[in-house]
Amino acid sequence: MSGEEKKATGGHSETMERGNRAVIVVFLLWVIAEMPAEGNTMDVCDTCHPNATCEDKSDGSGKVCNCKYGFVGNGRTYCQDKDECQIGSSRICGQHTTCHNTYGSYYCTCLGGYSPSNDMATFIPNDGTHCQDIDECRIPGLCGEGGQCRNLEGSFECSCQLGYQVHNGLEPFNPHTDRAFCKVVDCGRPASVEDTVLLSVTGTTYGSVAMYVCDEGFVRKSGDNSSVCGADGRWRGPTLVCEEVDCGPPPALPNSSMLWNKLSSLGTKVLYLCNSGFDNVGKGNISICNAAGQWEIPSVLCQEILCGNPPIVESTELVWDSNSRPGSTVLYVCKEGFYNKGGHNVSICNANGQWTTPALSCQEILCGDAPIVPHAGQVWDGSSTPGTTVTYYCKTGFYHNEGNNMSLCTINGYWTKPNISCKEISCGPPLTLPHTNLLWDGTSRPGSVVLYECMDGFYHWKGNNISTCLQSGQWGKVSAKCKAKCGPVPFLPKSEVAWHNRSVVIHRCVDGYHSWRGSNMSVCGSSGEWQRATLRCIEIKPPVNHLFVVNEKCLHWRAEKYEDDTEVYKVTYTGSRDFQRSFHDKRKRFLSSKSDQLELCLNLLPVTNYSISITAVSARFTVTVTTNTSLPVPPAPVVYYREFETPVPTLRLRRSPDTLDPISVYQVFVLPAEGIMVFDCSSPANSDPSNKVKSPTEYITAQIDVRHVGTEMNFTVGDGLYYGGFFNAPLENGRNNYIILRAVSQWQSALKSSCVLWAKVRGTSYVLKVSSLSAAALIGVVVLVILGGYCFTWFFKRT
Repeated sequence: MSGEEKKATGGHSETMERGNRAVIVVFLLWVIAEMPAEGNTMDVCDTCHPNATCEDKSDGSGKVCNCKYGFVGNGRTYCQDKDECQIGSSRICGQHTTCHNTYGSYYCTCLGGYSPSNDMATFIPNDGTHCQDIDECRIPGLCGEGGQCRNLEGSFECSCQLGYQVHNGLEPFNPHTDRAFCKVVDCGRPASVEDTVLLSVTGTTYGSVAMYVCDEGFVRKSGDNSSVCGADGRWRGPTLVCEEVDCGPPPALPNSSMLWNKLSSLGTKVLYLCNSGFDNVGKGNISICNAAGQWEIPSVLCQEILCGNPPIVESTELVWDSNSRPGSTVLYVCKEGFYNKGGHNVSICNANGQWTTPALSCQEILCGDAPIVPHAGQVWDGSSTPGTTVTYYCKTGFYHNEGNNMSLCTINGYWTKPNISCKEISCGPPLTLPHTNLLWDGTSRPGSVVLYECMDGFYHWKGNNISTCLQSGQWGKVSAKCKAKCGPVPFLPKSEVAWHNRSVVIHRCVDGYHSWRGSNMSVCGSSGEWQRATLRCIEIKPPVNHLFVVNEKCLHWRAEKYEDDTEVYKVTYTGSRDFQRSFHDKRKRFLSSKSDQLELCLNLLPVTNYSISITAVSARFTVTVTTNTSLPVPPAPVVYYREFETPVPTLRLRRSPDTLDPISVYQVFVLPAEGIMVFDCSSPANSDPSNKVKSPTEYITAQIDVRHVGTEMNFTVGDGLYYGGFFNAPLENGRNNYIILRAVSQWQSALKSSCVLWAKVRGTSYVLKVSSLSAAALIGVVVLVILGGYCFTWFFKRT
């Protein structure tokens, strides 16, 4: 090979070598570009435009970038705004709309006279929203007074109601664009009508009514007496026809005659006169023809003249045929038991309808005073007329021995003579009693009295001390007893005398003391000494005292009792809460005990204001104490601990409802698992999401009200939602974390909490493992390609 050829060959080899090197470099660059960086996986999604989203391909071969809704482009280098409105408002927004394009989207509005069905100013019709006609007629008074509205598609029109007329235009009209309006119809003043008078009118506008009546001297014959203002502005009616008044002949009245000028016009008068033997007992005798064409009913009443009942004369009887016309007579005669002393005894009915006065005088027949009988009393009504009787009885101290005891007043005017005889009664000397003296006048006749008095040193204790001589001739029963005097009343300590007499004293305890045992009565004995009361008075103390509450649940009190008896205590306690208005705890307990020191423990609920009353039943004494229970540590929920490798683990707990649910929350903490983990469960409850946790790796990812949790709850960590204002952020890749559940109860300044370990989440997932293995395999392939390239070059040089 010549030097030229060698030179050419050497140059060609050198050129090929440079070309091979360039190919290898390009290949390496491509491999390096496609290799994932340390700790990251290279993805198509990293090349997507900001206005694009990364999605999986339908065939599963990888991912692809697609422009977001409202943008068009290739998804990588550009995504420009899409003008949705260019196809026309009616096609994209619907009928009666205007389309407005925005960056990445659009919105719709309704044309005038239309409103969106979702009542929003703007809308996008993907939820079925459309523009519907606005019923402008719903606005009261839109067409003005007297106007009526008619709705149109996208508009409306007005016309006048009945009784109104359009002015300054024609119907229909639009009050916003036309000058037309509705004005009420006015008929003016009603016209006059012959032989009538306008009585009343309600107005001059449409529907007004005018009322007419016939003029004086005229009456209504036919027709309607009203006139109405019509919609055409004219009065309709009346059709009233009036004719002159004519009353005709006046009415005839019984037992009377008329004086009349034979006229029957308005105001004509008729005079009525009663016939002979009759008299007018009415209030008048004239009838007048009135405006109604009728004669007024006359008040004439012609009644026959009668004398009525004849006069009454004392102590007489009448002889009469009951006729009371003029000329009738009545004869008077004296009654039985009376005699005629003289005078005219006839009365006559005269022409004036009155009876003449009779002068007859009748004197009563009398026997005078009844006869007197010695030692006898009378039963007599004081009358001395014939037939009267007097009954006689023996006076006190005498008794009826024999004879008739009655006297009679005879028709002849004298008393028959009684023949009753009497005999005197005697009781003899009175009875004597021990320790007594007699006060007595010495007589023993019926009615005589003996008084028994106790001797000196004795007093009247009980029994009747008076005896009377009876009609039976015996002294009345006496039962007086005299007892010896006992002197001053006895004294008992801490007591006073409530009542006493000579033989009995009633004692009672003074204020501040009450009776315990013994009798409260002292009695004067027959020996003259007091049998003293055994009453004991002791100081009054409340049956329940020194009441206090121990450990927020147990009641202690002292029982004041004066005997070793069993006392029954009724304990009533009522609880309420400031943070739970619907809460109400009311319960009752009973305790029976003989002890002087008592204790009763109650099941009081926490964070509750209690009023506790204890009543000693037999003593009927009640005392009340109040107490407030504190906030306890909340019960730890029952959790199902698990370990996960997924970045979104779902955890589970079980709980029982508690009365403190309204002031309790669950807080979910995320803590790093590396190193020594220290978690203070009693740290203050951070219920404010804006107050960030100090450590960036330890944070609250959710806060849940306990009252919204049922008996079981599932919670997914890292689901990207908000819980109680806290963001449940996805867990960081490559980090191991502990999930802690804390139950917190807090009221005012008090806070109590309890914690449980809920789960552990490992940071190395299956996807990351596969990505690491893929990266290592790719690096090995690249090394093999480089070595192969060098080997190929060396072989080419040799050949």
